[in-house]
Amino acid sequence: MIKKLDKITSDFFLKLTDDHYKRRVISNFDAYGTKYDFCCFFGLFRENDELLALINQFNSTMVVSCKDNADFSEMFCEDLLTLIFMNKPQTVEMNVILADKIKDKLSEYEKCDRTEFEFVSKNHLPNMLVDECPKLDDVFSVLKTSFPVIANSYDLWLTDTSHKIRHGLSQCFMLGNFTTATIQYICDNTALVGHVATIPEERGRFHARKLLYWLGEKLNKEGVNVRLFARSHRVSYYEEIGFKEIGRDIVFERI
Repeated sequence: MIKKLDKITSDFFLKLTDDHYKRRVISNFDAYGTKYDFCCFFGLFRENDELLALINQFNSTMVVSCKDNADFSEMFCEDLLTLIFMNKPQTVEMNVILADKIKDKLSEYEKCDRTEFEFVSKNHLPNMLVDECPKLDDVFSVLKTSFPVIANSYDLWLTDTSHKIRHGLSQCFMLGNFTTATIQYICDNTALVGHVATIPEERGRFHARKLLYWLGEKLNKEGVNVRLFARSHRVSYYEEIGFKEIGRDIVFERI
């Protein structure tokens, strides 16, 4: 049974598995609550009102955070598929066990494998001039060269990024005027790094590697775990920087 949630309490989060999906859902809830149409929350419940999953659709992205040891019954999967077909998100994220159960029924989506990495500190923070509070227009000027979706959605990106930065839920970094990385969320002493980009004329000079390593060491020193996701063919790249593989998941991207 699916219910749209207008009110969420901390009890909901306590029942969920401690993983990336839970942290992403919490970060969006902390940023916007339940009062905006672009940030909706749904609960999947048994008939006795037992929560099985908390689902967040933020703009065109849907994230499924499941209860610990949820059995993913056929009815559970059918309810989730119904929600996906009704809302037609551009991407859907969930743990690999659940994704494997529904992948054959998502004909409108491409299945993309991802690897999750965690930074392993060497206790050596390089002496680098990194801007920890850059102008967001400068960040955007770099990002738009690598992310077409962002390039075509400046107002949306700026509104969300600035809002989360003001609330201490995100942060951007710039190395020179050519490389950037963004902490997409900071939750439960874990930071997710994303939107790493370098302008075309500076690529191949290891700027992104240096910034990611610096960022990992800096945040580890502050007691924060640093994680990121990447497609499987980039595993060796991140291992060379200092990240280790800790898991895999599946993202469904709408065709």
